[in-house]
Amino acid sequence: MARQRQDYDHVIKLLVIGDSGVGKTSLLLRFSEDSFTTSFISTIGIDFKIKKVMIDEKCCKLQIWDTAGQERFRTITKAYYRGAMGIMLVYDTTDEKSFENVRNWMKNIEQNAAPNVNKILIGNKSDSAKRAISTSMGEALAQEFGIQFFETSAKTGSYVEDAFVHISRHVKNRLEREKPTGTSASEPPVGVIKATKEKKRVRKCC
Repeated sequence: MARQRQDYDHVIKLLVIGDSGVGKTSLLLRFSEDSFTTSFISTIGIDFKIKKVMIDEKCCKLQIWDTAGQERFRTITKAYYRGAMGIMLVYDTTDEKSFENVRNWMKNIEQNAAPNVNKILIGNKSDSAKRAISTSMGEALAQEFGIQFFETSAKTGSYVEDAFVHISRHVKNRLEREKPTGTSASEPPVGVIKATKEKKRVRKCC
C-alpha cells in the first residue's frame, strides 16, 4: 500500500507553562479556536491542541501542550519538557507572585528541557486595569534571560497569534538549520515584537 502523503512540512511541539491562573488555557483557546470564556477551570495535568499554520511558505503542524500550574502537578509536567521544541513561559501582569515565579520556571526549564529549546516570555492580561507588572519590567526580565517578550490579552486577542507564530517560526528555522542543506534567518534583537512583522507571512494550512 502506498504511503500516505504527509500534509505538513514540520511538526512543532510547544509547551505552555506558568503559575495557575495566569491564562495559559485562555491563550491556547484564543489561538486555536479564537474563543474566550470568563469561566475559570484549572487544567488537570496536561491538555493539548493541534493547529496547522503556514509560516514562511511552510505548513507547520503545531502540537501545543497546556500544563497545570499547580505545584502538585509539576512532577507530571516535567516529562513534557524533554519533548518540547519551544516553551512559552506565561505570567499574569496583574499578579506580582506569578511574575516573581518566572525565575523558578526558568530553573525548571534549565533542569528538564533540551539545551537548545526556544523560549519566549509572555505577560498575559495586558488589557486589565489592575496591572501590577509594567511592560518595562517584563522587557527587563526577558533581556536578563536573553529571550523575546510579548504582552498579550487572551480576552481581546492582542498579540496572541503573534506570540505563537513567533516561537513557531524560530523553532522551524532551527529545525531547518539543523538539516545539512537547511538555511535560516537569525534571531532578531530581544524585545517586544510588533504585530505587523508577524502577521504578514501567516495563513492557515488546509
